[in-house]
Amino acid sequence: QVQLVESGGGLVQPGGSLRLSCAASGSIFSINAMGWFRQAPGKEREFVAALSWSGGNTNYAGAVKGRFTISRDGAKNTMYLQMNSLKPEDTAVYYCAASPYGSGQYDYWGQGTQVTVSS
Repeated sequence: QVQLVESGGGLVQPGGSLRLSCAASGSIFSINAMGWFRQAPGKEREFVAALSWSGGNTNYAGAVKGRFTISRDGAKNTMYLQMNSLKPEDTAVYYCAASPYGSGQYDYWGQGTQVTVSS
């Protein structure tokens, strides 16, 4: 089992920045990849960014590429999402997720953290 806890959400003005954190605990050794997803009101959950836990390879959704950066600190078992040049359309609940080896899908999810971009 893997437990995930997000933090760092909040209210920010358009053009501002936020950094989200996702602390992982439990069976860390089983994690193959981790990612960030978001869900805006009335919309389906969508992929934001992901990385391979061991190698650090990254992948981004087109809507955030060039503005968001995903990273990890292996020593702290923590993943981050640095969000710059935020737009109102980035407003959503952001979730981190973990995909274990052999699964091919994200089996573990955090509780989510609210990000609101508004003036």
